[in-house]
Amino acid sequence: MRAAYRASILHCLSDPGESADLSAVDYFEDGLLLVEDGVVEAVGDAATLLPQCSGMALTEFPGKIIVPGFIDCHVHFPQLDIIASYGEQLLDWLNRYAYPAEQRFADRAHAKEVAGVFLDELLRNGTTTALVFGTVHAHSADVIFEAAMARGMRLVAGKVMMDQNCPEALRDTPESSYAESRALIERWHGQGRLGYAVTPRFAITSSEAQLAAAGRLAAEFPDTWVHTHLAENTSEVDVIRKQFPRHRSYLDVYEQFGLLRERSVFAHCLHLDDDDRQCMAKKGGAAAFCPTSNLFLGSGLFDLRAMRAANVRCGLGTDVGGGTSLSLLRTASEAYKVLHLQDQSLPATRALYLATLGAAEALYLDDKVGNFESGKEADFVVLDPAGTSLSARRTAASSSIDETLFAITMLADDRHVAATYVAGKQCEIK
Repeated sequence: MRAAYRASILHCLSDPGESADLSAVDYFEDGLLLVEDGVVEAVGDAATLLPQCSGMALTEFPGKIIVPGFIDCHVHFPQLDIIASYGEQLLDWLNRYAYPAEQRFADRAHAKEVAGVFLDELLRNGTTTALVFGTVHAHSADVIFEAAMARGMRLVAGKVMMDQNCPEALRDTPESSYAESRALIERWHGQGRLGYAVTPRFAITSSEAQLAAAGRLAAEFPDTWVHTHLAENTSEVDVIRKQFPRHRSYLDVYEQFGLLRERSVFAHCLHLDDDDRQCMAKKGGAAAFCPTSNLFLGSGLFDLRAMRAANVRCGLGTDVGGGTSLSLLRTASEAYKVLHLQDQSLPATRALYLATLGAAEALYLDDKVGNFESGKEADFVVLDPAGTSLSARRTAASSSIDETLFAITMLADDRHVAATYVAGKQCEIK
């Protein structure tokens, strides 16, 4: 099946950087995206490609902008119902809100219902790929994979491994977490567009025996992902220092247990030093930049300039429920402010990069998604600059696509997502 989509089209070819390098992006004011069997066939100027569209279904989006589907590098689907819960910093917030919410996931029916709502909300906000935390319950991974497969989404997820320093009802053991994770890998990893992530919550909640078990899984299944938290909060870092006195740093704990490698994604990474960043880059690990969560929980400011200078792969993460929105546009808006406080710039095209190609690179999925290069999966979002009366008024005065995209990013919510396509098919969102 072949189809064509006409609108303004914008995608990134590489990181535009703080200088908004124009060679890093492709923009077609009157563009055409050609899709065949769910894969990008070509993208370019409509005038050039229209002659190739004879007999094809042509969908036009006048006044709209087509961009690649957004990619969320870190989010907790069991925490959907505690989004925007008042107060607390990380460790207190976990005990007061996150752990009680996750205990409800012992009920498979509840987990299944939340999984469906969660993925529909992602799609409503233009997110087509995500790296997702479950709970300690193995069926939390089952239900999110089932829901993603039903929607055709590309999704990486895993059951949490957690055997200490948490409520008894949320504990597994090194042996059970290894066995359950291995069974989930064998059941789901590589099925359709699904992938498995070995998911120790963070080093505080795993014994050395469990971290070793997680490292064993990561070694036995090198094409899986590792997904955990790193250096989010200063109190957390202090606990790690006392819990693992023989290790040079928080990152060193993960490295020594075999959890730092390509396809390892660490959420937050706020309190690192240069040695950590160089080590992460050398081993191929990636950072999920979660600005709404970092601000909401008072955790700190992500240093994007230092991370990219060290060649660490970086992508945006919403980190709901600590994060306050599933919209990666709104997340990019907060990223701009976080960086502005550190005398760093975030041009609109670099924000787009962090939510698309940069995120795909962080997840080692840039051969499949992230931009509109021929042969990549046709996940894309149709943005509406006139999603609200205010944004319509603001973007009407824009003089460039950069200015329009920046205004959308600053003002956006799900009303600015006119349509979401997954593998070339428009999503029907409840």
